[in-house]
Formats: sequence, structure tokens, C-alpha cells
Amino acid sequence: MAVRRTLVDLDAVADELYGLRPQEFVAARDRRARDARTAGDQDLAKAVGALRRPSQAAWVCNLLVRRQPEEVRSLLGLGEELRRAHRELDGARLRRLASRQNEVIGALGRQARQLAAQAGHPVGESVQRAVEETLHAVLADPGAARDWAAGRLVRPLSATAGFPAADEALLRRRPAPRAAGPERPARAELRTPDKDKARVGDRNRTPDKDRPRDEEHLRRLAEVRELAGEAERELRAREAEAGAAGRAAREAGVRVAEAAEQVRALRGRLRQAEEEERRARAGEQEARERVRQADRAAREARRRSGTAAARVERLRGG
Repeated sequence: MAVRRTLVDLDAVADELYGLRPQEFVAARDRRARDARTAGDQDLAKAVGALRRPSQAAWVCNLLVRRQPEEVRSLLGLGEELRRAHRELDGARLRRLASRQNEVIGALGRQARQLAAQAGHPVGESVQRAVEETLHAVLADPGAARDWAAGRLVRPLSATAGFPAADEALLRRRPAPRAAGPERPARAELRTPDKDKARVGDRNRTPDKDRPRDEEHLRRLAEVRELAGEAERELRAREAEAGAAGRAAREAGVRVAEAAEQVRALRGRLRQAEEEERRARAGEQEARERVRQADRAAREARRRSGTAAARVERLRGG
């Protein structure tokens, strides 16, 4: 019971730790290990202390699993369909699924990168390519699919050529080759009519009858592998195009940022000029008011001067 409880606790701790950002992992792991030792659970402390910090690409893969469970189920279903089509050597179905595979992996790779940026830890193209390589491995290998779906990757997965599980199933279906023997027996056997009949029957049941079927399987397998190779080459070409488009988008983003900075500077200068214009208009208004006051004062002075001159003339005449 104690062992089972320790395993359950380890699962809970691992789920927590592999949901953290890589730079937070080590401190949180060591803290959990100390807590387990303090609680007297040495086995759990040792198991937690042995957990490895995920690489940046592995963290992004785990983040995709945790944040997009519906996408995870969809990709796992696509992997099962692809492996089944490969086992059955269904070329037409593989062509349809290969197109869907390219679209899904490209979309998930971009989505994973966006999730990392939203989590405050943006990543570059190399990490996105590692994520997409992991998704290729998930589609081809059910073991890789299980590891990825657990959301606890330490390193990104590498995609192997072809579909290993499907190829192994095909090999199990092929008859084993006969061991080569000497042209003549070293010692003559005593043959009876029954044995002769048995040998004739054995010759009639040799794998030669199965050879056309085996050759057809091998031919279809070669066709399927060629289709898979074409799909892989097409994916790489699309990834290269996406990379070029991404670089162009980043360059355009730099130009946009520079233009935006210029706009901000010009807007600042415009606001400054508008403030200066406002102050100048206020000064002009004040000056006009002073002119009007001076005009009124001058008219009043002229009026008083006229009145005084008239009074002087009256006094002289009297």
C-alpha cells in the first residue's frame, strides 16, 4: 500500500513539475524532494529528486498537451489511421492522410509556439521545428504517442523513417525463408513410397505459391514508402516556405516597429507644436485685448484733450 501511495504521489508531483516553465523546474523539484524527506518518505524524495528538467522544446510539447487536450486526441486518432493505412498498404488512403498530416502538424507547431509566448516564454523557429519533429514521431510510433500524451517529456522525440510498428507487423506476416542446405544429402536415406508422397506434398506446399503475394506486398510497401517520402519532402518544402514567410514577417515587423517609432516621435513633435500654437494664440488674444484697451484709453484722452482745449478758447474769448 505504501508503494502504491508513493507512486500516486510521484505522479501528482511529476504532473505539477512538468507543467512549470523550465527555469522554475529545478527549484520546485528540490523543494518537493525536501518536503518528502521531511515527511519521512525517502522513496518519494529519491524519485522526485531523480526527475530531469525538460528542455525548452520538451516543455513546449508538454504545454501543447496540457493546454489543448482536444488537439491531442485528434492527433492520436490521426496517428492510428496512418499506421493502419500503412499496415494495409492503402496508397489512396495514405495520400489523403498525408495531406491532412502536413496541415495538422504545421498548425499544431504554430499553436505550440503561440502558447509558449502567451505563457511568457517565447521560443524561436528551432524549437518549433523540434516540436513538429516530435509530432511526426507521435504519428509514426504508438510508443512515442503514449510518451507525448503523458505531458512529461524531458527531451523532444525524434521521428524515425517510416512507421516502425506497421513495418514490424508486415514482417510478421511474411513467411520465414527456408534455410539453405547442401545440394545432396551427406548420407542416402531409405525412401519409402509414403515418404516420397510426403515429399511431393511438401514440394507442392513450398512458399513458391506465396511468392507472388509476397512480391505484391513488397511492391505495395515500396509504393507506400515512396508516398511517405513524397509527403515528407512536401512537408519539408512547406516548412521551408513557412520559415521564409516567418522571416519576412519578422522583417516586416521590424519595419513596422521602426515606422511606429517614427510616428510616435512625429506625434510628439506635433503635440509640442500644437501646444506652442495654443500658447501663441493665447498671446495673440492677450495682445489684441491690450490693443483694444489702449485704443479706448487713447480715445478717452483725446476726448479730454478736446474738452480742455475748448475750455481754454472760451476763457481767452471772455
